[in-house]
Amino acid sequence: MSFHPLRRTILLAALLLLGTVPASAHHLMGGKAPSTFLEGLLSGLGHPLIGPDHLAFLLAVGVATGVGGLNPALPALFVAASGIGVVLHVNAVNLPGAELAVAASLLLAGVLIARGRTLPAMIWSALFGVAGLFHGYAFGESIFGAETSPLGAYVLGLVVIQGAVTIAIALVARRVGAGVSELAPRLVGAAIVGVGFAALIGQLVPGA
Repeated sequence: MSFHPLRRTILLAALLLLGTVPASAHHLMGGKAPSTFLEGLLSGLGHPLIGPDHLAFLLAVGVATGVGGLNPALPALFVAASGIGVVLHVNAVNLPGAELAVAASLLLAGVLIARGRTLPAMIWSALFGVAGLFHGYAFGESIFGAETSPLGAYVLGLVVIQGAVTIAIALVARRVGAGVSELAPRLVGAAIVGVGFAALIGQLVPGA
């Protein structure tokens, strides 16, 4: 087995494993709101990585940007929108059905990637912006009620980790894109759809 197929296999296996992680594993501090700057920063850095739905969407943003030849700065739109979503939540602005919207964003992004067709940047921009608001709103649940210092650190951590992950994936996808089969991003898209479907079932069927 060559290097590229091996890397694809490991990536897809990791996504499938992530899909089995309970969605309740979204609280890095055991369900408690961070109370210090360091706790807020660590929670912000870790939160997107321990939630399979959020991590899968970061993968979608990176792959869509890299494979689609989009501006590498485009992931910043998702990152900024997620920060706004957090602010909306902690200020008690209601966005109903946020978790359902997170699952729907995964399904849509996965399907678009799996289609294997180049899409206008405007479509991805709209998806990244809207999805960012709802992902950020979901993130806000774990920081709701926190003081200003840990809250600011949490948002900082979110911005740093999400920006780093999405841009890194985009750059890697763009660099190796010419050396892999056109089927590879479609498989990644299908895996993202699987994570989205699992997240949707988890919301619609309590205890699933």
